[in-house]
Amino acid sequence: MDDSHRAHLEALRADAAARIAQLTVDIDALRADRGDGNADDEHDPEGVTLSAEWSMLAGLREQELRTLIEVEASLERVADGTAGRCIDCGAAIPAARLEARPTAVRCVACAERAGL
Repeated sequence: MDDSHRAHLEALRADAAARIAQLTVDIDALRADRGDGNADDEHDPEGVTLSAEWSMLAGLREQELRTLIEVEASLERVADGTAGRCIDCGAAIPAARLEARPTAVRCVACAERAGL
């Protein structure tokens, strides 16, 4: 696997970590808003409730955590020399697929068979 793929994965890792950090700050701020007891957002027809915002932020953070886990696993495969090979059939994963899905672990044919 070439250095450009590794660099792309490292950039994705940094981006995901930054988004997780920002979402954590946002969730903590929302937690503080909920804790002060003065936020009567349930009766505000103009905006979303704190509960809805909490759910959205928590979901986004979970998604970013999953992305980070996938990127870390991809970087491990780069380090051990198995990146770019399908985990099912062992064929090379085309560069175009890795460009579109940098964390891909299956070639297109095996991904289709797996229902992905």
